[in-house]
Amino acid sequence: MSGLHTWTGLLLGWVLYAMFLTGTVSFFKDELSQWMRPELPRLVQPVDPAVVAQRVADELGRIAPGATQWSLKLPDGRSNSVYAFWRLPGGGQGARAFGEGHFDPVTGHRVEARGTLGGDFFYRFHFQFYYMSPFWGRWLAGLAAMSMLVAIIAGVITHKKIFTDFFTFRWGKGQRSWLDAHNALSVFGLPFHVMITYTGLVTLMALYMPWGERAAIKTPAERQQLSAQLSAFIPAGKPSGAQAPLASIEPMVRQAQERWGAANIGRVNAANPGDATARIAVTRGDAGRVSMSPDYLEFDGVSGRLLAAHDRVGAAAETRGVLYALHLGRFSDVETRWLYFIASLMGTAMVGTGLVMWTVKRRQKLPDPAHPYFGFRLVERLNIASIAGLSIAMTAFLWANRLLPLPMPDRAFWEIHVFFIVWGVTLLHALLRPAKAAWREQLWAATVLLALVPVLNAATTQRPLWRSLADGDWAFAGVELMCCALALLHAVLAIRTARHGTRSRDEAPPRGVGAIATSEAAR
Repeated sequence: MSGLHTWTGLLLGWVLYAMFLTGTVSFFKDELSQWMRPELPRLVQPVDPAVVAQRVADELGRIAPGATQWSLKLPDGRSNSVYAFWRLPGGGQGARAFGEGHFDPVTGHRVEARGTLGGDFFYRFHFQFYYMSPFWGRWLAGLAAMSMLVAIIAGVITHKKIFTDFFTFRWGKGQRSWLDAHNALSVFGLPFHVMITYTGLVTLMALYMPWGERAAIKTPAERQQLSAQLSAFIPAGKPSGAQAPLASIEPMVRQAQERWGAANIGRVNAANPGDATARIAVTRGDAGRVSMSPDYLEFDGVSGRLLAAHDRVGAAAETRGVLYALHLGRFSDVETRWLYFIASLMGTAMVGTGLVMWTVKRRQKLPDPAHPYFGFRLVERLNIASIAGLSIAMTAFLWANRLLPLPMPDRAFWEIHVFFIVWGVTLLHALLRPAKAAWREQLWAATVLLALVPVLNAATTQRPLWRSLADGDWAFAGVELMCCALALLHAVLAIRTARHGTRSRDEAPPRGVGAIATSEAAR
């Protein structure tokens, strides 16, 4: 079990670290997206979802009159705009054209914001790694999650005194201190680590184990029924060709508000608007509901008549919906979201400390610590780039958001290119420099980049940190305050690294590095 714990944690540990850290950030992806689109004004007063939905639907009818489908994500306490997505008939051989944009909830007009994926980039990277195809990216994420689950179970079995070790911390004892820290991080967040790993696998279970579904569902009608159990998306059936004006959206949203509460409206989806077969779905928001199962009202798009209330699914679909919601945490209030963030950050630290401890323990057993074998050096350098280098790359993504020219073609994609280019440079730096020097230099680089984020924002936008604090704009100010806190953490680690002595000319990884990142330590 000790060997299983060690190797399942190591072989995909770098992937797990990246998944954990970007997943941790994703709990505040909506707030980060606000910061990365400073052109969108802050919502000072709450808005009526019914009125907002009508305004934007009218605007969509003007700018995309031929849309076969559209979807509106209405603003809530975490977002300050209406995000709209629509599909247009176009192209050859059945191809479709798509459009998207952000709309001012007060006026209903489209707002021109800089091109960026915002916090959604970290969310997507967390489970499909972006440059990989979604299919293979999700398979890699699933393999890493399964390895994590095995490592957790094997770690519990291996550490017989796991709860005793939780109350044991020997400060200033070098390797022993960091192993104690690894144990404490692992035990304190153990229920969360098990939950988040297992539920992550459940979210993509149909991809990993599709054979039962294929055997049980054979007809198009059965497949449509399955889709209805999992999603509030109404497929746009074949239009009749008979034009008919879309009914007012506002009364439909009002009916939904009477059921779920005035502010608990998530989306408004339309299929075949402008046709006699039009359908409208008003979906329930995520707040206060620990399930991602579909809960929506379906209306006739021409008459506005309520056709059905889809508020119940089967036991299997509801179980899947609850596990899905537990993983995403979108039901949570601010306090619960911070608990998610802290527990997930501890999971990140658990993975990172384990990666570092692997090299620390094995360096002592090398025949010649000054000249380690290739595999050891490779693990050591990958640790540096995966832990310190990832901090630099993620901060570079924020810098690119502020520095790239606003009218730049494919600007959103170039922000992502900067992320991967900088991350690649950190790996090259780690390969060329001695290990301890690479740790120290990359930690200081992350410190400087993080600390200067508020300065960069003040120099490039009209929303400096002090103004956000004065206005009570905590979504915007919180991003910069968190960057300052993380800069302080990286500075402490860089200082501890500089003070830590080496055992050889090649220099061992610093004992302080384990605090920022994280995996499992072999006993």
